[in-house]
Amino acid sequence: MAVLSGAVLQQTAARFALLGDPTRLQLLGLLLERADYTVGELAAAAGVSVANASQHLRRLEAGGILGRRRIGNTVQYRVVEASIEQLCAIVCASVQERARVLVAPDTIE
Repeated sequence: MAVLSGAVLQQTAARFALLGDPTRLQLLGLLLERADYTVGELAAAAGVSVANASQHLRRLEAGGILGRRRIGNTVQYRVVEASIEQLCAIVCASVQERARVLVAPDTIE
């Protein structure tokens, strides 16, 4: 990794911290599968309250990962950060591979 300025390092750490919550990752995963969920739909799919989902969605929006649009009385969210799907895929694949290796029987004699 190249040497980065303090501001870039701070923003990078903030982005990783934003993605460090399991509920936010679950909501993000749902939005990566299907765009334009309402808060109620996301809350139901994630098994959390509407208030809890709304709080997490607002944080993801403030972090530039999600966008929202109002349609009548509802608000729909969608992923607007182009690189987030690739980032999630890389990290999830790495975690799954690590779990597979840790669970696999020791074959080295």
